[in-house]
Amino acid sequence: MTTRSTLYSSTPLANLPACRFGLLSTYPPKFCGLATFAAALEGGLKERGHRVDIVRINDGDPDLAVGLPVAGELRNGVAASIRKAAAVLSRCDTAIIQHEYGIYGGPDGAEVIDLLKAVSVPTIVVLHTVPLDPTPNQRDLLIEIASLASGVVVMTQTAHDRLIERYPIDPTKLTVIPHGAAIPTSEPFPADGPRPQLLTWGLLGPGKGIEHVIDALAALGDLRPRPRYTVAGVTHPKVFARCGDEYRHSLIERTFALKVAPNVSFDDTYRDVAQLTRFVASASVVVLPYDSRDQITSGVLVDAIAAGRPVIATGFPHAVELLSGGAGIVVPHGDPDALAQAIGAVLTDPTLLAEMGAAAARIAPTLSWSAVAEQYAALTDHLAVAAEAIAI
Repeated sequence: MTTRSTLYSSTPLANLPACRFGLLSTYPPKFCGLATFAAALEGGLKERGHRVDIVRINDGDPDLAVGLPVAGELRNGVAASIRKAAAVLSRCDTAIIQHEYGIYGGPDGAEVIDLLKAVSVPTIVVLHTVPLDPTPNQRDLLIEIASLASGVVVMTQTAHDRLIERYPIDPTKLTVIPHGAAIPTSEPFPADGPRPQLLTWGLLGPGKGIEHVIDALAALGDLRPRPRYTVAGVTHPKVFARCGDEYRHSLIERTFALKVAPNVSFDDTYRDVAQLTRFVASASVVVLPYDSRDQITSGVLVDAIAAGRPVIATGFPHAVELLSGGAGIVVPHGDPDALAQAIGAVLTDPTLLAEMGAAAARIAPTLSWSAVAEQYAALTDHLAVAAEAIAI
């Protein structure tokens, strides 16, 4: 199946005209992946000389009262706010609208439809989720969103193919632009002695599969030197609201029960982007043991590859796709023995470890936020030309 190119303009990328982008998304200090994505894309666009007007989705989080200045806000459930947000976006050349079912008001976030209908400039909808088995309402919403949008961006070939195969969507609207990542600009933190460093990081909660890595470490009792496994991150805010730190505590208890506690650390240190990038780059191997079999986009996976780190991951779609060039090893879900075998193979074979790191390093430059931002600019240029042609 042919993927539509992400670079449309006949103008060299370096010569694309500066644009004014409206960007609708959750936004810092909101603590979620979409907010982080939006802030990073904003930075990449500004680095390329473009202007970005942020319209922040405000779902009542009190922390947003002290957040960064924004051009506008969308308050879920308030019709007047939808009109005002659309007006701010319509002052721009193009509106980039982040989509996830849980961030807009209405059933499955249906209020995004009213917003799209009210925006008068070309719209690029970025789909962070393409359900394999959607509910009827989710499916209908996604079809209508794609119909209203000028262009639809997905971040993986898997998502692209799934949309074409399972949803009646105009394939000429689809563009694959990868999830961006920060590229290390300085030397990583030195490793803690000669012991190999395994790392999993991100917001914690059931489904992350970290218990399987702990079980794998217990099965690698004879491996020398013993690897050090760091689990970095805090419990996801939504998980914490429901269950507190129950999952995190269960992992700690598991390390003691399996007698691997001296080799596992739980790190909830806050790190800015530069510090996190160096921290990731200092790991020997990144381990992503997710239980999900349907994850089409993983920012953590992209960050690991951008840092040039070898990856061991379960076979979720984005991992299968991104690691196919040799940057990592894919193992079955929920299989500690397979994880142990992969970890042991990588840590006892310096040549394999180096080859995986080199494969990651080859991919990394294409994932920088600057490179990704310019692909959005090229798509915007293409949509502007198409709109002018229709108007003539």
